[in-house]
Amino acid sequence: MSWASLSASQPYCWPLSGQWAAQDTALLIIDMQQDFLSPDGYFAQMGYSLASTQAAIEPTQHLLAGARDAGVLVIYTRESHRPDLLDLSPTKRARAQAMGAPIGGDGPLGRFLVRGEAGCDIVDQLAPQPGELIIDKPGNGAFHATDMDQVLRSQGIKHLLLCGVTTDVCVHSTLREANDRGYDCLLVEDCCGAGSDELHQASLMMMMNEGGIFGAVTRQAEVVKLWRGADS
Repeated sequence: MSWASLSASQPYCWPLSGQWAAQDTALLIIDMQQDFLSPDGYFAQMGYSLASTQAAIEPTQHLLAGARDAGVLVIYTRESHRPDLLDLSPTKRARAQAMGAPIGGDGPLGRFLVRGEAGCDIVDQLAPQPGELIIDKPGNGAFHATDMDQVLRSQGIKHLLLCGVTTDVCVHSTLREANDRGYDCLLVEDCCGAGSDELHQASLMMMMNEGGIFGAVTRQAEVVKLWRGADS
């Protein structure tokens, strides 16, 4: 199954090649975890508002359902660390401690950002189906210290749809890493959220630079409409 360019994307009609297909496209759902979306999680303990991050859940449900129906590869990421914290850098450790939510510290959902704890889990509304890949990452970007690039290239992926939290940190870090590796990226703006609307909007504004230096931006309804139109 293949599709023509998405005319409702900015600042260019995505993808640059003019054609994309289920076989060469992946949807990256970034860090939609309890630790970032639950009032008992790490993000809330650091004092950030959950309004924007939680608002991304419902649109992402529609995008995820559309991707599955279209046969697009779905990959989840989780920002997480080994239980022994051997992959936690001193700088990241100190920064979290200074914010009052030390990584590995005890919280209502278990130890913050630690694999195997309830807070690390993907939220129930977006739960992975059997066989869908989950990549754990110790940093902000999904390519750092992971096999993400190897997985994508092994599957022939050239085009990436990105969504998740937070727009300004882990989503944008992954976007920039992917762009540098030659992937044509589409950020699905209403399926992303940040600690404030100002940070979210600033992240989207950066996408408009130099004709879309990091990729293009659209909304989930436009993508799902195109997918469904291919079936009609």
